[in-house]
Amino acid sequence: MFFGKLKKAHGKVIINPNWCKGCGYCVKYCPTDVLEMSKGYNAKGYHPPQVKAAADCRDCKFCELICPEFAIYVTSDKEEEQASASA
Repeated sequence: MFFGKLKKAHGKVIINPNWCKGCGYCVKYCPTDVLEMSKGYNAKGYHPPQVKAAADCRDCKFCELICPEFAIYVTSDKEEEQASASA
C-alpha cells in the first residue's frame, strides 16, 4: 500500500504567438484557467494567448491537443529536469 505524498504534476506552457490565429480554444477549455488572451497582436493581427497562472498548469496537455494551429505545447517538470541533467 502506498502511504507517501503524491506530487502534483506541473507543466510549462510554451506558446508560439506567430502561429496562433486567436481562436481562444486553449483559454476557454483549460481546466485550471492557466491562460488568457493577450492585449497585444501577433504578425497576423490576432490576439494570441499568454500564461497568466503558470503555477496552476497540471501538465494535462489539453491546450496542446485542442489547438488547431499547433501553436502551443506543454513540457512537464520531468522533461525539464532530464534535459538539464543531460546538458
